[in-house]
Amino acid sequence: MRPKEFVADDHEIDPARVDSDALHILRKLKDAGHTAYLVGGSVRDLLVQREPKDFDISTSARPQEIKKIFRRNCFLIGKRFRLAHIRFGKKIIEVSTFRSGENDSDLIVRDNTWGSEEEDVIRRDFTINGLFYDPFEHKVIDYVGGWEDIHKRVLRSIGDPLVRFKQDPVRMLRLIKFRARFGFDIDEQTKQALITSRKEITKSSPARILEEMLRMLESGAAARFFNLMVQARMLHLLFPMLSDILENEDENQIYDLLQVADQINQQQPKSPLSRPILTACLLFPLVDQALKKKFIDKDKVPHLGDVMMTTSSVIKEFVLTSFSHLPKKLSTVASAIIAMQYRLTPLSGKQSIRHKSLSMKEFPDALHFLKMRAALDPELLKPFKAWNNAWRQHLKKGVQQKHHHPPPAKKG
Repeated sequence: MRPKEFVADDHEIDPARVDSDALHILRKLKDAGHTAYLVGGSVRDLLVQREPKDFDISTSARPQEIKKIFRRNCFLIGKRFRLAHIRFGKKIIEVSTFRSGENDSDLIVRDNTWGSEEEDVIRRDFTINGLFYDPFEHKVIDYVGGWEDIHKRVLRSIGDPLVRFKQDPVRMLRLIKFRARFGFDIDEQTKQALITSRKEITKSSPARILEEMLRMLESGAAARFFNLMVQARMLHLLFPMLSDILENEDENQIYDLLQVADQINQQQPKSPLSRPILTACLLFPLVDQALKKKFIDKDKVPHLGDVMMTTSSVIKEFVLTSFSHLPKKLSTVASAIIAMQYRLTPLSGKQSIRHKSLSMKEFPDALHFLKMRAALDPELLKPFKAWNNAWRQHLKKGVQQKHHHPPPAKKG
């Protein structure tokens, strides 16, 4: 298959927006005699004038050849899908070798058959992610019609979507993710395959599902994503407790909190809200609903012990009923953020600043979450400002104590 090529006059990609370390990798691979391109999401994002989060590279070089070129900066990872991670300080750039071949029906469990650039690109999920970019020749290379689909704002599977979703069901989640992020329409064949294949999602790796969900929480399009998951009737297969509340309530606190989180993450895409805060956006309304049913609706005011027990019970039920289980550290911190809301804004209405709360390690995240709640409920602005002032004084006092602490006595 001969690809279509689009040169600098055809597109508006600014090569200066390409990560300098990615350029370094591409140059070294080319100097060593290998073919190498930017691929996937970075090319797509550059074409739609978005800032790419990652700059993935695809090359004809085999993993061991990549390792030989970059030596100590290169780490080979993965058995199912062998990859090279090249490190530049804390930054990692992913380099994959061109692959070939896919089973026409079975779930992919191993994927290390090397191939050509054409074979590699037709194995990718959607046409908008199937473009190569050579920043040295300023050339976009298209084997799958991705250029046209990006400009028509269409999401289309590469190959038969029924087969592709069966091979890797996480592709269905990614389809909904791209619809949420870009607002593209889904072409009819791909849409019908999503409806037919949605139950296949439970054949996925729970860890991969969880990572996709957490990334969407960070994306700035989380509210739209969860709404589309409900519409696709897929959320109840993965997170039934979330599905129940999102399907049955018109004015939904989860969507409201996610929209606040989205606004924050859109403003600071390089440093999204922490995952415990984002997880609290999903779980706080579940806890709040449970407390209302158990206490408030019965004219009872729960004390802090009741709040902590209810929070623990709700999160335990959420973990046990979900397809993907939250890591213990994540659920523990999210639980602390949620429970602390009832210290910061007691259900009794009696507000008092307790300095013990300021010393808790989860307090900064809990305060940030209170600020998000106050963006939705003006009545929470007063307690937020009071706690925020107390927190500033607490930090100031800590700095003063640090500077006035006597130096240690010299030995001898």
